[in-house]
Amino acid sequence: QVQLVESGGGSVQAGGSLRLTCTASGGIGRGYCMAWFRQGPGKEREGVAGCYINGGGTWHADSVKGRFTISRDNARNTLYLQMNSLQPEDAAMYYCAAGPSRRSCQFARGTDDYNYWGQGTQVTVSS
Repeated sequence: QVQLVESGGGSVQAGGSLRLTCTASGGIGRGYCMAWFRQGPGKEREGVAGCYINGGGTWHADSVKGRFTISRDNARNTLYLQMNSLQPEDAAMYYCAAGPSRRSCQFARGTDDYNYWGQGTQVTVSS
């Protein structure tokens, strides 16, 4: 059973940075996609960034391009999300997700593309 555990959330002021970490266990296969999603109060869960299991083929939502960067350390079986220039609208619960690729991971941007989810880590941004 795949397990995903996120960490690194916290409270920052606008303009600050955080790095989220997702540690995976339980046998994520070579054909998997991984991604970060977020869900703010009263909002739907939205895709933020994603990649192939080897860290290639990255995509970033338009709202975070140039500020957030997804990366993966295969040796540590860990997925990262570096978040810079955080704004109040970035405040949300952030979730790590993984799932077998049914299509190119670059197009796997919806919640239906992923089978496994972490418990989430909270990001708060004050203005």
